[in-house]
Amino acid sequence: MQAPNLNRAVLDKAISAMTCAVNHGVEQSARLAVIDFSMPSSEPRLWIFDLESRSLILEELVAHGRNSGDNVASRFSNVEGSHQSSIGLFRASESYIGRHGYSLRMDGLEPGINDRARERAIVIHGADYVNNQWIERHGRIGRSHGCPAVSQEVADQVVDNLKDGQFVFSYYPDDHWLASSPYLNCQPERVTAIVAPLSNTGS
Repeated sequence: MQAPNLNRAVLDKAISAMTCAVNHGVEQSARLAVIDFSMPSSEPRLWIFDLESRSLILEELVAHGRNSGDNVASRFSNVEGSHQSSIGLFRASESYIGRHGYSLRMDGLEPGINDRARERAIVIHGADYVNNQWIERHGRIGRSHGCPAVSQEVADQVVDNLKDGQFVFSYYPDDHWLASSPYLNCQPERVTAIVAPLSNTGS
């Protein structure tokens, strides 16, 4: 899968985490989104891949939470009201029309890291502060309340490509997460315990 601006090590981690999930009970998806929060928000750092054709569908700007950092994010949370982004492996779920228009709910698959994403309303949506004009004025794109917001121009395309069960992998070199993630370290018993309830709900 060719994406010259995506760190190959980050892509490898995303594929490994997804593969571990699929091998232990999560349905295989058709597409994979990768967000590299170690990159500045002024650079495209969201990639969506078609897994069957192993091709790149989109490469876009994506926002982080206002309390995660300025142009570069460095703080992440699983806590309601933190206004910080979350990292780890997610499953994109249902699309809906909300106050930000056409949007996409996500379920975090990592306990203690991102599993409160749905109750925190961490969703993918379009935002008028995600564009190159904002970068020219402020040196970065705008920041969200924790959502991975994208430009209004591509929001519908992003949602349509990821809805109904595609994987989303948000990366940052957080030592605790890298050492403890059941997907990155592929711990079958932990993964099976996490994904079993999901298969019962259809998420």
